[in-house]
Amino acid sequence: MTVDAHHHVWDLSVRDQEWITGDELQPLRRDFTVADLEPEARAAGVDRTVLVQTITVAEETPEFLALADAHDLIAGVVGWTDLTRPDIADELARLRELPGGRYLKGIRHQVQGEPDPNWLLRPDVRRGLTALADAGLVYDLVVLPEQLPAAVEAAKSLPQLAFVLDHLGKPLVASGHQEPWATSVRSLAALPNTYCKLSGLVTEADWKTWRTEDLQPYTDTALDAFGPSRLMFGSDWPVCILAATYDQVADTARELTYALDAAERTEVFEGTATRVYGL
Repeated sequence: MTVDAHHHVWDLSVRDQEWITGDELQPLRRDFTVADLEPEARAAGVDRTVLVQTITVAEETPEFLALADAHDLIAGVVGWTDLTRPDIADELARLRELPGGRYLKGIRHQVQGEPDPNWLLRPDVRRGLTALADAGLVYDLVVLPEQLPAAVEAAKSLPQLAFVLDHLGKPLVASGHQEPWATSVRSLAALPNTYCKLSGLVTEADWKTWRTEDLQPYTDTALDAFGPSRLMFGSDWPVCILAATYDQVADTARELTYALDAAERTEVFEGTATRVYGL
């Protein structure tokens, strides 16, 4: 069995995805639905998925929970809610009472878009993260390399909360640079409450000329730092189509982890996501 721990869907007739701008992103300016995803995922051997938020709109999370309730492919949802709201604990409880609420496994915020590099360390954010831990939920980190030090401090200060680093922390694959990303990733991985997604690398590389060898050093660093039991595969579909098909992403992830033994590969492609998200 294979779990895709990171994908998205959207319907532009429901709401715009304002981040899809410019000619380069035009392939994404259409609807991407579970019906579009399912045949591609099944063809790639994927049995269960985790649907992840795309925009900071409160209405999206209930919609995603309803989708999970209606499609057996989706085993979990990482949604969005305002972590700084005073009634965050009540809001998390409300979301869990909605149709499909049992599929809520975590929360994510677009920290990569926050101008404050220490956003994760703000007192109001920390209070929200504490509420996530109290609710038994996970926090997905979508950060840029320069924001990783704050992520390390946040994870260190909240050992009771599981932090999942999306897209390996967005290393600068296209440039070939590893530092200071690698040092920060190792600092994060030194904390036992942290995990990492093998996802999003093809779109950090050169979209047209990338090769598996370009991604290998970053994957090897993450594997060495986190180990297979704290690393999980994610397609980042449909964003990945800017550089690769779903099938290509899945095949590349298997190539990148070829040196692992069977038990270790099972962890990356099923076990870690299943445990961390409680699928």
